[in-house]
Amino acid sequence: MRNKKLQVWLPLIFSLVMIVGMYFGYQLGGKNGNKKFFASSKKNSIQEALDRIKRSYVDSVNIDSLSIGAIEEMMSKLDPHSVYFPATELNEANEDLAGNFEGIGVEFNVFSDTVNIIYVIPKSPAEQSGLKVGDKIIRVDDSLIAGREQSNIDVRKLIKGKSGTSLQLQIFRDKQLQKLDVTRGSIPVSAIDAAYMIDKTTGYIRLNKFSKNAYREFMQNLEQMTGDGMKKLIFDLRGNGGGFMEAATNIADEFLSDGKLIVYTEGLHSPKDEYKSKRPGMFEDTSNKLVVLVDELSASASEVLAGAVQDWCRGKIIGRRSFGKGLVQLQYDLSDGSAMRLTVARYYTPKGRSIQRSYENGKKVYIDEIWERFSETDSLHNVEEIKYSNGKAFKTDCGGTVYGGGGIMPDFFIPHDSTQFDFATRRLFEIGSINKFVYLFYLRNRESIDKYKSAAEFNQQFFVTETIWKTFEDFAKTDSVSISSIPAKDKSFLQLRLKAQLARLKWRSTGYYQVLNTEDDIFRKGLEVVSK
Repeated sequence: MRNKKLQVWLPLIFSLVMIVGMYFGYQLGGKNGNKKFFASSKKNSIQEALDRIKRSYVDSVNIDSLSIGAIEEMMSKLDPHSVYFPATELNEANEDLAGNFEGIGVEFNVFSDTVNIIYVIPKSPAEQSGLKVGDKIIRVDDSLIAGREQSNIDVRKLIKGKSGTSLQLQIFRDKQLQKLDVTRGSIPVSAIDAAYMIDKTTGYIRLNKFSKNAYREFMQNLEQMTGDGMKKLIFDLRGNGGGFMEAATNIADEFLSDGKLIVYTEGLHSPKDEYKSKRPGMFEDTSNKLVVLVDELSASASEVLAGAVQDWCRGKIIGRRSFGKGLVQLQYDLSDGSAMRLTVARYYTPKGRSIQRSYENGKKVYIDEIWERFSETDSLHNVEEIKYSNGKAFKTDCGGTVYGGGGIMPDFFIPHDSTQFDFATRRLFEIGSINKFVYLFYLRNRESIDKYKSAAEFNQQFFVTETIWKTFEDFAKTDSVSISSIPAKDKSFLQLRLKAQLARLKWRSTGYYQVLNTEDDIFRKGLEVVSK
């Protein structure tokens, strides 16, 4: 039975796992490039069947819908990661790894049927128009959005649009209605969740995806941190589902000396292709210590990088077994504007390990295997069993043993925390009470919070006092949740989350992770190992 603590994160984890089939291992912009595919002039049986249905079926029918269904059914018979995108969905699918999106540049949450602005991206169209944190959006053009049940997705569809197009927002600020005209633009999306110095010689970088701009962003932070004296790096790839392989190999090149094999790919119709380090890396000197953090949602390009670091004994891998996605997809654009991302090869680590898990029992079993890792049996006592059941053993140059056939097994395994949460604690997450409370607390106490000069200073000096906790208790009651008698461990957990979310509003994700990492077992083990 899955533990109750997992239920707090179930929606997020499930959505991330489903994204696995969409872009893990996706290659574009490399030497293979985009492929344009046109059907031959001779009709096949599928096209003949569609034509016959169109001409002869008893009722009217949407042929485009049938065509999409036929292609999706074909793709489902291949592997879990080959996927088809209709023309209407392709732009959004590509956007995630492009490093930017078209919109106005705000982050918002819907509280009590009202859209609240919680962050305005600097130099964005939203900032240039005068939009501020704390504003409430009442209308978008002619659409009334206040006082109606709408999801974040619904609101996002109204606000997003092509760069150069305009929209008018009616907002509520300082007890007055105002109108703002905003021209949409291209908004950068960072691949770096957090980057900061832990101490004078130890740095931390968390990468959320290997997007088009990931290598450039990584190098900007690496240059600054090495300039500040960094000699030890904790590189966090937890939750990183992959992306462009070129970004992964470029970053790996910064850790490995010249001429070392990083990864190779091979498939039935794709000859063996090797990717090697080719230039002096900024962090390749082995006197610079490295650890890489992974978990069950670290996939594809993340596993390529972690596998290379492990095979060459360049650093230690810490956390939990990675996803096990070692398939390479290429995007083939179809003549109607749709596209398919087709698996064309497999990834292999420098020692020849296959990263890919078996999917011979179908997609459902393939996805369910991730859930099973969260069970109480996935703990330290069966790590060796997991290793041997995953496939062939390989020897590294430094005499270590690594395993293939099921993701990257860390050198230091940190089991999932199976602690169960109280029902009230889970309920707070389900209905978004924490985010709402923190947002309102921040607006009321912004002046005192702004006195902290950095996220590090805030983390060291700010505490969720009993006074703040009592205020939160009273707030939770307005959502019909009583937390006055929850277990002490739940209270500590919630206090940490309140502090982390507050740091996020002021210092974005760097502040958020700087707070959370202080109580993170995998992070703390990484700090211990890199400090030896």
